[in-house]
Amino acid sequence: MTAPIRDAARPFSGGALTALLSPATRLLGLGEPTHGVDAFLELRNELFRHLVEHEGYRSITIESDCLLALAADAYVTDGTGTLDNAMNRGFSHGFGASPANRELLRWMRAYNEERPPHERLRFYGFDGPLEISGPASPRPALTAPHDYLAAHLDLAWSRETLEELLGPDERWTNPAALMDPTQSVGRTPEAKELRLIADDLRALLTSHAPHLTAATSPDDWWRADLHARTAAGLLRYHAGMADTAPTRMGTLMCLRDAMMADNLDAIVRREARRGPTLAFAHNRHLQRDKSHLQFAGLPLQWWSAGAIIGTHLGDQYAYAATTFGTRGSDTPHPDTLEGLLSTLPHARTVIDPAHLAATLDRKLTPRVPGDHTYFSLDPATIDQIDAIAFLTEI
Repeated sequence: MTAPIRDAARPFSGGALTALLSPATRLLGLGEPTHGVDAFLELRNELFRHLVEHEGYRSITIESDCLLALAADAYVTDGTGTLDNAMNRGFSHGFGASPANRELLRWMRAYNEERPPHERLRFYGFDGPLEISGPASPRPALTAPHDYLAAHLDLAWSRETLEELLGPDERWTNPAALMDPTQSVGRTPEAKELRLIADDLRALLTSHAPHLTAATSPDDWWRADLHARTAAGLLRYHAGMADTAPTRMGTLMCLRDAMMADNLDAIVRREARRGPTLAFAHNRHLQRDKSHLQFAGLPLQWWSAGAIIGTHLGDQYAYAATTFGTRGSDTPHPDTLEGLLSTLPHARTVIDPAHLAATLDRKLTPRVPGDHTYFSLDPATIDQIDAIAFLTEI
């Protein structure tokens, strides 16, 4: 084990990780290298507890449907429904099946039970309603702000007009559209009209915000704006699904992370008076350098939500990546970053990437993943990471 590794590494703890961050941090992005491994979520839960108890954090947001997350938030903040209901209805991408996610909501609810509303922890999703099979229908996202506004303003469109333009949900959720843009309805005359309506709904929410928040509540207005923002993003994504250009898939990756960044921005602004926020997602959605992916033989590149929000927040955004050494028979080569970190004696370690990058005496090669679900860290860009949490084995 070389001196640079020893000097750059500490046994994992929440305090060891936050010691590497700027005191100005308002949004901490914690990335994972693959989905479906509870070890990373358990580390996230431990870190979040530290952030809440010692660093003044009052919210967490994860890579999950921003609208579904409202059900999980209602449970942890007000005890609405049951934990089972929150797990079943509050997550997308199958994340509700994770024991670590269940433990997160259970702990947040227990923490909130004895505290006044302004001190309670909040749970958010910052992904759009986008599953692997494709985007959702924009119906729920559009009708919610329409109905909210219609209760207080005279609108140019009726609910019936919206329903007629939307048509059956099956038109929007056709899985064949993922690979065949001619199967998408995203650029039909009706879809184009709905995009204009979504834009106008957000403008009305903004221009009448003083009246609407007084007539309802700031929280009601925020949820209406969340739906309107999601409707605009979804319709933009559906239009991208109908694009026949060769750059189509790259455009969709860009649009998804732009939606994520918009949601992160709204969350940080909402939480500004209460404390910083922890964001948890795949490393590819939080890193500062350009993200890369091979999809159906096509090389895709896009700027992540973390890179985008980082341009807005500056040193108020911090990014901590997680990665691992061995998984089953997948053992990293000694010349990779993960192979080098595997020489550390601790099962979980925090590494100072800037210190490590400045003192490395040899060039490391990128790790070749053992399977397609894992993305290794690029050793050439570790100086753009504020902290690395390394698990020797998963």
